[in-house]
Amino acid sequence: MDLHHRNDEIIETDILIIGGGTAGCLAAVEAKEINPALSVTIMEKAHVDRSGCLAGGMNAINAYLNPGETPESFVKYVRFDSCGLIREDLVKSMAELFEYSVKKVEKWGLPILSDEKGNYLPRGRWNIKINGESLKPIIAKAAKQSGTKILNWVVGTNFIVQGNRVLGAVGFSIRHGRMYIVKAKATIIATGGAAGIYKPNNMHDAQHKTWYSPFNNGAGYAMGIRAGAEMTSFEMRYVALRTKDAIAPTGTIALGVNAPQVNAKGEKFMQTKYAHLGGDGAPTPYRAYAPIMEIKEGRGPVYLDTRHITEKQASDLKAAFLDMYPSQVLYWTANEIDPSKEPVEVQTTEPYIVGGHCQGGYWIDVNRKTTLEGLYAAGDVAGGAPFKFVSGCWAEAVIAARDAAATVQKVSFGDIDPAWIEKEAERVYRPLLNYRNKPEQGVLPYDMEVRLQKIMDEYAGGVSTYYEMNEERLLIARKQLAKIPSQFEYLVANDLHQLMKAHEIIDRVIVARVLVEHLLYRKETRWPSYQTRMDYPDRDDDHWLKFVNSRVNLENGEIEMLTRPYEQLVPGDRYKPR
Repeated sequence: MDLHHRNDEIIETDILIIGGGTAGCLAAVEAKEINPALSVTIMEKAHVDRSGCLAGGMNAINAYLNPGETPESFVKYVRFDSCGLIREDLVKSMAELFEYSVKKVEKWGLPILSDEKGNYLPRGRWNIKINGESLKPIIAKAAKQSGTKILNWVVGTNFIVQGNRVLGAVGFSIRHGRMYIVKAKATIIATGGAAGIYKPNNMHDAQHKTWYSPFNNGAGYAMGIRAGAEMTSFEMRYVALRTKDAIAPTGTIALGVNAPQVNAKGEKFMQTKYAHLGGDGAPTPYRAYAPIMEIKEGRGPVYLDTRHITEKQASDLKAAFLDMYPSQVLYWTANEIDPSKEPVEVQTTEPYIVGGHCQGGYWIDVNRKTTLEGLYAAGDVAGGAPFKFVSGCWAEAVIAARDAAATVQKVSFGDIDPAWIEKEAERVYRPLLNYRNKPEQGVLPYDMEVRLQKIMDEYAGGVSTYYEMNEERLLIARKQLAKIPSQFEYLVANDLHQLMKAHEIIDRVIVARVLVEHLLYRKETRWPSYQTRMDYPDRDDDHWLKFVNSRVNLENGEIEMLTRPYEQLVPGDRYKPR
């Protein structure tokens, strides 16, 4: 790589979408349908055919208004499930578009199961069943057919910013190394959440056998943080309850065959100790917290009790997993496990930052505009609206695309400072040059990742401490994390894949530092297991019924904390599901 003789490619596009996952592809199609004359470009780190969280498929749409439900009843449930604090405007606006978004993807070819009258088959209160193994290729095909320009295998590295306005973004190809400078009138960030911040439950060769896509490293968050965007609710981490080792979703079992949680003594602890919160229907953080406590107090392992199901139900269960998690079926087969004869052991995962299940992400308005002019956020990278899952991400993409398509008619391309491009190129390619000049003296991305994950696991509420934390531990995490950025300049990469890994760990460190500030700032325990403060063990509505936000001061680099008020739009008891 010769920094001074690069073969940069400059692209001008009306709308740039960073992240070609489910939200990114939906946004592209929606924008082209609104105005086919618009130029739309997707920048995707992998290949859109099988990228993002849905690369392996899905077996249900987990957020849908079944008969009798309304956007308001959905808001009530999500508010209950999130322990009383959500952005009700955002949740309601996405629920209003569930039907539109699901019907759109069904027209593209998604098989949705229905009865003889054509009614969708529900799975629980908010789910409908699908055969979705090919969900991502179906969505990607629609994006390609819409006329969207797609840059596969291009890693986004930074927004191009002028003042408070985003003018596009820069990325590099992991196939040939070329730098892409994409000028845009509007940019939609849809890169998903962050995995790999904490030490994973599965180690060694299986370390990337995680619940959340291991390729989602929080790049979209980091790009916004570096540009001074306001972020919200990182402290509401997501700790997933999943099947042991295979890390397959437990909703397929719990909702599919009504399997209760039991401990090693056979006790249905959710139905006894957490009956006041809804038992097995308690808010999701408690359904992770309760088994953690059973194990911590010596009553583990914990299971989903499937011993009541028939052979036919067991067969159907395996078929459902084949639509999205075939490794679970392989695990059962290899270990001669019959779920109709023995319960399924479950475990909790390492924490993730993900705006689709929880609400960590960009602070946005109802049109999905961020606090940076010209920048929208949709899907897991957008904050404030948990329980969005697949269809909520689609809805947010539609909302963002509609507003962006209208906005670009009124703006022109900005001027980009060539000096900034040269500075960014030096930052992006430095690990390659380091390897060429002094390969034996550099820091490997993997080694920095291990260091980050050890700090987060031990001092910021990881698996090894039962997700618990206090101020003293968090201050140690803050201090140790602050040392890592000084090592960025020593990272080495011997090829373009390693260069991607180098930037992934840089971005993870930036996200982790913001996360620790959020965990320090909220002095209560609102979401047990997600955010268990041992020094503030109770929920405190009087002081903390509000959003904890952050942004980087671009003049001094400091992370500044602030709060935003909660606004209740839908009447009712915030701690009741109906």
